[in-house]
Amino acid sequence: MKHRYKRTELGEIPEDWDLKKLQEVAQINMGQSPKSSDCNDKGNGMPFFQGNADFGFKYPVCKNWTINPTKIALPDDILISVRAPVGSLNFANTTCCIGRGLCSIRPKSNTNLFYLYYLLLYSVPRLLNRQQGSTFTAINKSDINTFIFPIPSFPEQQKIAEILSTVDADIEKTDAIIKETQQLKKGLMEKLFTEGIGHTRFKETKVGRIPEGWDIIPLEKTADKAKYSFTGGPFGSNLKSEEYTEKGVRIIQLQNIGVGKFLDDYKIFTSREKADELKSCNIYPGDIVIAKMAEPVARACIMPSYDQRYLMASDGIRLSVEKKKYDTSYIQYAINSDYFSKTAERHSTGTTRLRIGLSELRKLPIAIPPLSEQQEIVSILSEIDAKIENEQSHKSELEQLKKGLSQVLLTGQVRVKV
Repeated sequence: MKHRYKRTELGEIPEDWDLKKLQEVAQINMGQSPKSSDCNDKGNGMPFFQGNADFGFKYPVCKNWTINPTKIALPDDILISVRAPVGSLNFANTTCCIGRGLCSIRPKSNTNLFYLYYLLLYSVPRLLNRQQGSTFTAINKSDINTFIFPIPSFPEQQKIAEILSTVDADIEKTDAIIKETQQLKKGLMEKLFTEGIGHTRFKETKVGRIPEGWDIIPLEKTADKAKYSFTGGPFGSNLKSEEYTEKGVRIIQLQNIGVGKFLDDYKIFTSREKADELKSCNIYPGDIVIAKMAEPVARACIMPSYDQRYLMASDGIRLSVEKKKYDTSYIQYAINSDYFSKTAERHSTGTTRLRIGLSELRKLPIAIPPLSEQQEIVSILSEIDAKIENEQSHKSELEQLKKGLSQVLLTGQVRVKV
């Protein structure tokens, strides 16, 4: 069956769909904050949500309560942030008080709850065009009331919502698997770095109980004997923002250093000449890069082989491991282990954000098993990491699928059978 379309101010939509204002398909309730003296964080009274800061994945996370609620939202109302940042969406999972940063939306009888949720989620970019304000941006009640959408028949709304809800359920399942596997890895790391593999005799050390055959050495002893194997980035004055370029040698910033994972999104460069000038601060594929600053302090990852070399920024530390004695991946896992992270925190300075210097980091103790056992531990943890990475990749694919389906289903480009 060939479907016919009509032109509207939102572009082409199916001929049998209507453009409607939000106030025509839903009851809208703008939030109003209670007095601060009536609020608490002890669980007394009704849950109170103020806006984006309270939001979780699908339902808001309660951090505050009020003994004198003002505006009320009911279970399964859609909650939307109407003050900066505008457009975060959730469902109310209980009767709650909503502050002025929120608006609750309850669909009328001719509108499917989940269809409206996905429609609002898809329409956030258009909604952002209506925000106003200089010190902070917000959307007023009139703009919410008169916001227009394409609305199909109720059976078609239900079918579209079912399709998108199925994808969302898969995303949530995958996210749960990722979190469970990350918890498994955390527990395994704690066990492997204190008990090793197959040991029955242990000794007490400055880092806690470890197998008898293991050693405790300062981190600097794991470095290769070559020059600049354990070194920090340049002083800030030696690499200025005006020396950044669009291409050349990539500069590794704190934003690139994840816990055991190189984060590739943030990219800045400098000239090859500048990188040559700061040769002592160059870092190479297979080296470990360690962050001087939180969060968390002293987190580490292995440099990828995207380029032949890189230049560290001032808050990075290069560690090139002596490979005859130590497995680079083992050292990276050990640096990210719970015992090493806590030790790094204790030797850090700063109140708002922790920072550790190269001289302090060099001396921090690390537990070292024989090379063969290092490699066994790496094999176990690498398998867990591969599972996490596969699930994260699957989640990204599902999110792209949801985005594509939202585009074609919520605009009527693709019709569903009802």
